[in-house]
Amino acid sequence: MTVEAVDRPAEGVVGLRLVPVSGAATEPWRPGAHIDLVLPSGKVRQYSLHGDPADGSAYHVAVLQDPQGRGGSVEVHGLSVGDRVTVRGPRNHFPLAGAPAFLFVAGGIGIVPFLPMIEEARRRGTPWRLLYVGRSRASMAFLPRLERYGAERVFVYPRDVTGRPDLTAYLSAAPAGTAVYCCGPDGLMRAVEELMDTACPQGVLHLERFAAAADAAAGENLPFEVELGSTGAVVGVRADQSALDALRQEAPALTASCEDGLCGSCELRVLRGTPDHRDHVLSPAERGRTDVMYPCVSRARGGRIVVDL
Repeated sequence: MTVEAVDRPAEGVVGLRLVPVSGAATEPWRPGAHIDLVLPSGKVRQYSLHGDPADGSAYHVAVLQDPQGRGGSVEVHGLSVGDRVTVRGPRNHFPLAGAPAFLFVAGGIGIVPFLPMIEEARRRGTPWRLLYVGRSRASMAFLPRLERYGAERVFVYPRDVTGRPDLTAYLSAAPAGTAVYCCGPDGLMRAVEELMDTACPQGVLHLERFAAAADAAAGENLPFEVELGSTGAVVGVRADQSALDALRQEAPALTASCEDGLCGSCELRVLRGTPDHRDHVLSPAERGRTDVMYPCVSRARGGRIVVDL
């Protein structure tokens, strides 16, 4: 794809409009979807899509520059109109559920997936509220657009002016059956997750992380075996090795992007055995699934798991 336009929706944030070089339509997507951006250096990063899903002419992403990161965001900020990048996807592990109401909780650049979700909620006629937290108004992307929805729906907390919001109050006020969506820094995500049982037992939580978080509940890394259902080949996974790395001995071209358990690109179908889910793709309600695993971070409970590869 070609970078057709570049804009700056907030301090430290760059927006890109990407169009297919061929002139063909983009692949269809729904609110909550993201793409893999393969940068000129070869780095692969995942970014949420915003804009109108019905517009097949381009993809729109917005990226916060993180000088302390691994270099991907800095490289994106260096792109110019006319530069070419490779795009994979889109994929969607953060879809907008059917629910009687929505509460969107965004921190910083975590606002991006909620832009099309809000429009979809409006199209459905479903009540919604947005809680948007940021460092300062100048750093909060798309703020003027969002505030046009009205102060009764959009609650803005630039921390240098207002301090932090009372998350308990917002969660407690959510109607029964509310789908609570949260995307942002790890501290905000953990705070919402920890409050759900007490402040919002009437709601259902949906999370999307853009950085891997340490999982205190993760068990010890033990060696195990992965059997390939198609051939019967058995691959040993050492305690200090990911299943993805081990499987690449048999399938060097195995698809993977983030390798942090965030993007879902390495998904494998499980035929037998029990996965030890350590990813951030599955929601809390899906952690008991035994039909799928993400081998970049997840392991097996027991000595062997059989996958479709």
